[in-house]
Amino acid sequence: MADVLSVLRQYNIQKKEIVAKGDEVIFGEFSWPKNVKTNYVIWGTGKEGQPKEYYTLDSILFLLNNVHLPHPSYVRRAAVSRFNVLTQFPFGFLFTATSTSIDRSAPIEIGLQRPTQVRLDKERLAARLEGHKEGIVQTDQIRSLSEAMSVEKIAAIKAKIMAKKRSTIKTDLDEDITLKQRSFVDAEVDVTRDIVSRERVWRTRTTILQSTGKEGASARKAQTPALQPVPRPGSRTPIVIIPAATTSLITMLNAKDLLQDLKFVTSEEKKKQGIQRDNEVLLQRRKDQIQPGGATLSVTVPYRVIDQPLKLAPQDWDRVVAVFVQGPAWQFKGWPWLLPDGSPVDIFAKIRAFHLKYDEQKMDPNVQKWDVTVLELSHHKRHLDRPMFLKFWETLDRYMVKHKSHLRF
Repeated sequence: MADVLSVLRQYNIQKKEIVAKGDEVIFGEFSWPKNVKTNYVIWGTGKEGQPKEYYTLDSILFLLNNVHLPHPSYVRRAAVSRFNVLTQFPFGFLFTATSTSIDRSAPIEIGLQRPTQVRLDKERLAARLEGHKEGIVQTDQIRSLSEAMSVEKIAAIKAKIMAKKRSTIKTDLDEDITLKQRSFVDAEVDVTRDIVSRERVWRTRTTILQSTGKEGASARKAQTPALQPVPRPGSRTPIVIIPAATTSLITMLNAKDLLQDLKFVTSEEKKKQGIQRDNEVLLQRRKDQIQPGGATLSVTVPYRVIDQPLKLAPQDWDRVVAVFVQGPAWQFKGWPWLLPDGSPVDIFAKIRAFHLKYDEQKMDPNVQKWDVTVLELSHHKRHLDRPMFLKFWETLDRYMVKHKSHLRF
């Protein structure tokens, strides 16, 4: 079994989910206590005969979750949360497994193996089946009872048993549905609602059976019910608008990689992979929520990404929370809140604006004068993608708390 720091590195590279629950940190089938000591030596210890001290797992996780913060903010937050401040932590270790501060001779804390979800489901199913067996009435029992009571009375008892079984057949799976699954279902409902809202009924059973001949045509035409538009149900899924220009660093081809997986992949790479452009993308954003009592729960929240904003219905604009600005003002032609001179400044007062560029690229003049959050990408340092896109979500969350709290986020 590998040490916990190596497991953390592997999960970070593969972008696997790390769950902090109660006093333990869960990596798939294994878990460690939050305060378990890693084999990463605290800087400044172990010198001149002093004993070595090691950072705990929760201190390193705290750093990873707050790596996007400026260093002074991180130090203050760590002090409040009573975590050791990691000032010399080599981020390259999270990708290369090399560091002079790793003590290979340190004792390894073996993780506790947890039962897999499949095994848990089997155990729960077996327990439920065993419970149901106790309520089953066998046919030989009914035959023996028929000698002592009437058929009608036996049937009434059996009906009561079946009614009770139907009322209790709901399993614990209802309680096991996580917030992540509910968010996904909600997102699918939102998309389905959008599709259904555009459907119209043009044929009914009555109109199909009616003849189109002259005889009685007027009477039958009068009987045809008037077609009524289907009312559009409300949706709470936020909308993010990106540029339709192929020169944009974020497109419908790579939007999910950037905003959901927090890793930059060029549109050209996606085309080489044979990825087809979608009319819209439904993101599943993973985030942690603090529960009552201090426990952390990992949830998934849907976001809708589009690049054709003029197709939005008037009521949909209230759900638009972010826009990626390309630079030219013509990107906003036909938008609500556009000033007569074509300036989008009022748009940015209602929608949070972002601009994605390479770090060595010259800033667009329009972006410089607009209220826009600039996100800078490195051409080659892909390990910087995650903190940069986390900055996007942190900025958007602050905006939505203040201005769009009625939406789901």
